[in-house]
Amino acid sequence: MQSYARALVLIGSVHPSLGAMISAHQSIGVPEPVKLVGTPEQKERFLPRCAAGAISAFLLTEPDVGSDPARMESTATLTEDGTSYLLDGVKLWTTNGVVAELLVVMARVPQHPGGRGGISAFVVEGTAPGITVERRNAFMGLRGLENGLTRLHQVRVPVENRLGREGDGLKIALTTLNAGRLSIPALCSGAAKWSLKIAREWSAERVQWGRPVGRHEAVSGKLAFIAATTYGLESVVELSCALADAGETDIRIEAALAKLWASEMACRIADELVQIRGGRGYETAASLAARGERAVPAEQLVRDLRINRIFEGSSEIMHLLIAREAVDEHLKAAGDLASRDADLAAKARAAADASGFYARWLPQLVAGRGDVPTAYGDFGPLARHVRFVERSSRRLARQTFYGMSRWQGALEHRQRFLGRVVDIGAELFAMAAACVRAEMLRADDPEQGRSAQRLADAFCGQARLRVDTLFDELWTNSDDVDRKLAAAVLDGDLTWLEEGVVDPSEGTGPWIARWEPGESTEESVWRSVR
Repeated sequence: MQSYARALVLIGSVHPSLGAMISAHQSIGVPEPVKLVGTPEQKERFLPRCAAGAISAFLLTEPDVGSDPARMESTATLTEDGTSYLLDGVKLWTTNGVVAELLVVMARVPQHPGGRGGISAFVVEGTAPGITVERRNAFMGLRGLENGLTRLHQVRVPVENRLGREGDGLKIALTTLNAGRLSIPALCSGAAKWSLKIAREWSAERVQWGRPVGRHEAVSGKLAFIAATTYGLESVVELSCALADAGETDIRIEAALAKLWASEMACRIADELVQIRGGRGYETAASLAARGERAVPAEQLVRDLRINRIFEGSSEIMHLLIAREAVDEHLKAAGDLASRDADLAAKARAAADASGFYARWLPQLVAGRGDVPTAYGDFGPLARHVRFVERSSRRLARQTFYGMSRWQGALEHRQRFLGRVVDIGAELFAMAAACVRAEMLRADDPEQGRSAQRLADAFCGQARLRVDTLFDELWTNSDDVDRKLAAAVLDGDLTWLEEGVVDPSEGTGPWIARWEPGESTEESVWRSVR
């Protein structure tokens, strides 16, 4: 995984759309699920084709189904002779779907005699009769992406092309998404490294008021943030991929944390790059080149990176997914202690200390390495940050347990509270990765290690401020007021605030359209969902 991530860093620096294409093909397209759950015959049939250059795509999302795949409407009906499935439905935002030779399609199999049905995964030939790529979608960024809307009408797929058992589709999708989610931090890391290069060069060359702009504190603070966070991003990628390569059976949390944190921080880096370059940051590379200046696509980077906060699960979905896993861990710890301690406060402290959920990566990574410190003091100037990660991890566990005790079953609706819990965990994860990587580099190359220590120290100092703010906001916030205001907006009580504008989208079509297949293509129609 580490070699793949480093390749994505390089490929993504050439053009983000190319990196996204490779990621969609390799991480969630045919190669990964076939490698994980494919039969020997399936591996022999499909993997050599992919290695020879066949592009693949992953078809899951539908016009009315996004983060809730349980509502999937695409069907795969077993034929009477039991040899094939007939696929019907529409898939939206099919990355690579416009040019793919092979597709992984998710569809619901109705219950039938001899089969349990459920959402299942199929490998489908891109040229199979009944597949129509209706359009190539255009986006704010990633304008080179071959992403389309694909319609399936009575597409015959042999039973031998089903991946796993009937009903295993979502499990397969979630498993392969780990690789997809780890590819995003790699692409973000490449974008950050390029941003640092451009910011450094511009800040050293551009002179205002008799000094390079990078020597003015207003800009130097931005440079420090970009440099430190770039180091943090690369450290998170290295740690996450190391865990994957070590054979960790379940890295859902690590992959989700890395994806969430990296996608958010990379967007901040790109925004700061545009600000540092000023008007030249906002101007397109083509326009700069036409005026004879260096064609720096800073504004394109902002547009291209923005999708990563949505790709492979939006930041909001990542918050909920990670929070659910964290709460389950605390519930397990509390349950193990329930028979020994009936006092709630003592149980909360004990459960928090027992789980130590967010600090578990540090000892995992350093275990068994003689060249990496295993005690806080061995981290030298970074020891205080490592200790902060440990203390904050236990504090976070206690705060999470208190939230569980306070809201109980209603905790799932306190999504902003849970989001802050996860954001704290993500920062601690990144801090642990940064400190361990600095010590590993110091062991291999003392001179580079000293530079890494300086970067890690700066990064951890910035991250600690973010963590402290998030801890404060767990209990001091405007959530209740905001919830009531949002309800008033949804109830239409504030429509007067919308007056005085013209809506250019009026009359252009329904909010969402659904494809309703008929007996033939001519009888199939698009209908408004609302």
